[in-house]
Amino acid sequence: MLEIKNIDKQYQNSPLLRDIQLKVNKAETLCLLGPSGSGKSTLLRIIAGLENPERGQVLWRGEDITDKPSHLRNFGLMFQNYALFPHMNVSENIAFGLRMKGKPEEEIKKRVREVLDLVHMVEFMDRSVTALSGGEQQRVALARAIAPEPALLLLDEPVGSLDRTLRERLLTELREVLQELETPVIYVTHDQEEAFSIADRLAVLHEASIIQTGTPADVYGFPANLWLAGFLGFQNRVGGRVSDLDPLTIQTGLGRLRPNEAFLNDFEIGDQVTLVIKPDGAVFSGCSNGVNCLEGKVADSFFSGYRYRVKFEMRQGNPFIFYTESKPEAGMKIPIKIVAESILCYKE
Repeated sequence: MLEIKNIDKQYQNSPLLRDIQLKVNKAETLCLLGPSGSGKSTLLRIIAGLENPERGQVLWRGEDITDKPSHLRNFGLMFQNYALFPHMNVSENIAFGLRMKGKPEEEIKKRVREVLDLVHMVEFMDRSVTALSGGEQQRVALARAIAPEPALLLLDEPVGSLDRTLRERLLTELREVLQELETPVIYVTHDQEEAFSIADRLAVLHEASIIQTGTPADVYGFPANLWLAGFLGFQNRVGGRVSDLDPLTIQTGLGRLRPNEAFLNDFEIGDQVTLVIKPDGAVFSGCSNGVNCLEGKVADSFFSGYRYRVKFEMRQGNPFIFYTESKPEAGMKIPIKIVAESILCYKE
């Protein structure tokens, strides 16, 4: 449906986007994930026609629309601050885009009610938008974006200003609405949990470039580099040297570790590497002094909802964080078995 080809964008001689290439399929929700300043919103604005690239093309169904004005693209755009018209009530806000298209009043009334029903806001249709909560305003902004039946829906941090509980609830509802629409969606966020819960596919941006695309499971399972592993919250790291290739074994100051088999073809004996160990990869039983066996001293722990987040002091290097089902006592020395699938391996 949408294809981005070789997009470059600069600001004050610094790259905002560098050689961006991307495709969005029919009825797919693609999430642009990355930290502030990575170029996510700039790319969204280029797709929407609100900014022009220095180089590259935006194609829609094979047609080059790079220079096509925004109002002729039939793309729906929802901003983080919602940008609702404060002097209009809920119905009038949603009807605005339909009136701009010259739709008949009866058709407008019918469509407004349809989208309000879709976002469970029919009873609010005559209410002033200034009297709505943040979550209610978010739904109205979404209804306004989808009312003209856009060919592509662009959402820029749509739940970023909401508190955690409301954000999680609205994300569930938003995913249901998007699935019912069957409209391709590009969703911008800096929050990986939000991205994982909403996206069919991710494109991760860092320092003006896309560093990885894939399903949420692909990106979480095999981050493309050390930066992305850290961005996803994987902070347990230890340096080492490749000591064996069959199976791949890394000699570290904490012992011998065998990483995920997906890394088997990338290394040679003697390579210096960094291992990243996921915090949910620890098993606290059945471990001796063999491969993938560590020992940690409990330094701190706290309850994080349905499990404990435990800080372990290791005999070398920085502390490690692992999750446990029960609270260990501070000062305990505990053998830790690491599941190989949870060990990622990167060349230095």
